[in-house]
Amino acid sequence: MTALVNFFVGYLASFIGLIPPGLLNMTAAKIGVKQGRKPALIFSVGVIVVVCVQTGLGLAFARYIEQHPEIVDILQKVTLGIFLALTFYFFVLAKDTRREIPKGVKRSKTNRFLYGILLSSLNMLPIPYWVYVSISLSALGWFFFDPQVIGWAIFGSATGTFSMLLIYIYFFRRKLPIGNFGFNLNYFLGAITGLISLITVIRIWQRM
Repeated sequence: MTALVNFFVGYLASFIGLIPPGLLNMTAAKIGVKQGRKPALIFSVGVIVVVCVQTGLGLAFARYIEQHPEIVDILQKVTLGIFLALTFYFFVLAKDTRREIPKGVKRSKTNRFLYGILLSSLNMLPIPYWVYVSISLSALGWFFFDPQVIGWAIFGSATGTFSMLLIYIYFFRRKLPIGNFGFNLNYFLGAITGLISLITVIRIWQRM
C-alpha cells in the first residue's frame, strides 16, 4: 500500500508540475512540431533520465535540507544564475524557430537524447520542489521515506513527467502545421526563464 501511495504522489506531483508551459514541455513540443514525434520522444527519454536522478536527490536530502535552510538559499542562487544564462541564450544566441529546417538533413537520435539530458540538467528546480513536496506530504502521512518504497516515487515521477510531455508533443502536433509556429518560440522560452529568474530574485531578497 505504501508503495502505491508513493507512486501516485510521484506521478501526480510531476504531472501537475509540468502542466504550466515551461522550458522542458515547450521544447518537447517544439521538437515535435519541427522534427516529428520520434525525435521529441527521444528528447523526452533524455529528460526522464535526469528527472529520476533529480527526484532521487531531492528525496535523499529532504530531511537534511529541511534542517539547514541555508542549503535552500544556495540552490536558489545557483538556479538564478542558470536561468539568467538560459534567458540570454534564448533571446540572443538561439536561432529563430521560424526558420525552415533544410530538407534532407539527418538528425541524430543521440543528439536529441543528449539534448534532453542537458536541458533537464540545467533545470535544478525539481530538487527543491521534491524536497518541499516529500517533506510536506510526509508530515501528513501521505508519503513514506522507507528505502523499500522510495523507488516507487521515483518511478511515478518519471511516468508523470513522460505523460505530460506526451500531451504537449501530441497537442502541438495536432494544433499547429508542421514546421510552422508562426512566432519565434525561443522568445517564449526566454520569457519563461526570465520570469523564473525574477521570481527567484524576489525570493532571495525576501530571505535576506
